[in-house]
Amino acid sequence: GFGQCGGRIADEFARLNSRARRRRGIEIITGAFAVNTDAADLSGLSSIKADYQHRVLIGGRKTGGHGVGKINELGAEVAREDSDKVIDAIRTARRFFESDAFLLIAGAAGGTGSGAIPIITKHIKERYVDKPVYNLIVLPFQHEEDTEERTVYNSAACLKSTSSVADAVILVDNQRYIRKDFSLRNNLAKINALIAEPFYNLL
Repeated sequence: GFGQCGGRIADEFARLNSRARRRRGIEIITGAFAVNTDAADLSGLSSIKADYQHRVLIGGRKTGGHGVGKINELGAEVAREDSDKVIDAIRTARRFFESDAFLLIAGAAGGTGSGAIPIITKHIKERYVDKPVYNLIVLPFQHEEDTEERTVYNSAACLKSTSSVADAVILVDNQRYIRKDFSLRNNLAKINALIAEPFYNLL
């Protein structure tokens, strides 16, 4: 998971993996990782292992661990510079070679996630040509599009770049969840759970 949004959804996958281990005696993923330029976002996760291999801080020299401030280009730049750090973290996971595919997750509107996901997708595809790389991209809420000018730009840049590198792009529309249940507007944790849950029975 890349950036705040991607990291939280990856954290949800890690939680579901623990549930599958408990209830079904199996693991549904071979590893869950959060990659971010914001150290506070990484430390706020609950299910992804709390070590430097699974919670990967990138761009520390440029951002001081405080994020990229929604600047997509800076997110892409630090991902380019620290791509080896990310790939090494994934590659050294205990069950890496059992992986059938990669699922990279990011919010389209943020800086780190939207900038980093196409860069890391490309690097993974170059190194592991036999494994498909899927991108799960979360589209912003309507109110974000209306109030934050970088939101539309970042989303467009992210969708354009991921569609040219990923084997498939899965789009998730945040707005759809609050159309169904307006109380979810301020409940991102619940939305993240709803995004990850359908994968539970697929895997």
